[in-house]
Amino acid sequence: MSLFWQRADPGWPGATADQLIPVRPQMAAGTPAVTQESALRHSAVWSCLRLRANLISTMPIDLYRRVDGIQVEVPKPPVLLRPGGAEGMGMLEWLYASQFDLDRGGNAFGLILARDGMGFPAVIELVPLAEVTVRRRDGKVSYKIHGTVYQPGEIWHERQYTVAGLPFGLSPIAYAAWSIGEYLSIQQFALDWFKNSGIPSAHLKNTEKTLTSTQADETKRRFKAAVQSREVFVTGQDWDYDMIQADSAGADWIDAKRATATEIARFFDVPGDLIEAAVSGTSMTYANITQRNLQFLTMSLAPAIIRREDALSSLVPRPRYVKLKTDALLRMDPATRATMIKAQIDARVLAPSEARELDDRQPFTDAQLAEFDRLFGKGASPAPTAAIPGGNP
Repeated sequence: MSLFWQRADPGWPGATADQLIPVRPQMAAGTPAVTQESALRHSAVWSCLRLRANLISTMPIDLYRRVDGIQVEVPKPPVLLRPGGAEGMGMLEWLYASQFDLDRGGNAFGLILARDGMGFPAVIELVPLAEVTVRRRDGKVSYKIHGTVYQPGEIWHERQYTVAGLPFGLSPIAYAAWSIGEYLSIQQFALDWFKNSGIPSAHLKNTEKTLTSTQADETKRRFKAAVQSREVFVTGQDWDYDMIQADSAGADWIDAKRATATEIARFFDVPGDLIEAAVSGTSMTYANITQRNLQFLTMSLAPAIIRREDALSSLVPRPRYVKLKTDALLRMDPATRATMIKAQIDARVLAPSEARELDDRQPFTDAQLAEFDRLFGKGASPAPTAAIPGGNP
């Protein structure tokens, strides 16, 4: 994505985005350049982006307004059901694609192709990051896409990781470039190291006599020619071949790969254990998975979710507002969930009919209530062991 100005704005006292991103020393020959696309070759980058986009995009979306201080759900307009239009993306796809771009590039862009009768966007077609250039000239922001210049009112632009004075968000990839670049360098080194046509540094030693320089050069030439062509190298009984670096280099590569996966998880605000990055001295069991998800939601995802709710709320007239249902992330095991619901019913926080609705069940019928009376006596409470939502009212 081209997020840098084509020329400086002399009237703007701030710095351009490339000046705000830490400067990297000159890249040595053979060092891979890290871009939005090449970074996806790093499994940790892909895992972080996929995890965040998967979770946020599958949270149900509700639209509310407040009436006399009470939150009332209202019908959603088409833009919150199928923002890409009748033949475009549905909300799940649209949220996934835009969240993926927000997390890797700090921005999500879309062309506003239609508006409703109140002037709010009705159809938003997402645009790839690489095809957008953001410009600021004379204090005014414009967008260039496919050679066409658009004004802010024609573009849907969500931002993440913003910096004061910049009209766009910054990319964590830019800040993580050093860590990702190290991994890609290690990855390329390993491929070169272990590819069939190459050999690692080694020690070929004659155990019986000392070779002259001419004899050593000739032996080295024959050995390399045999290994590179995958032929058999024939010697007498007086030669030893010691792979002095192969084992240690392979171990170093694996260790470096694990270390960078953990660092990348930090850049993308994802706990390393959730992407199966090696975390020394820690373990995760199913006994505390609910608490783990709650911590992940509170510390990592909640800010991104709130920003998205605020952005999506701009698609509808006030005082309506959008909420993403985070309960989808906090699904509990059946026993824990039943215990919690029963506690809420006993505390008069939740009605039995509401509890049954949580399980997609209809309210009790008269026949069911009469059956409870026969089993437990009229007006009696259910047995303490019954933790099923909806007991005797």
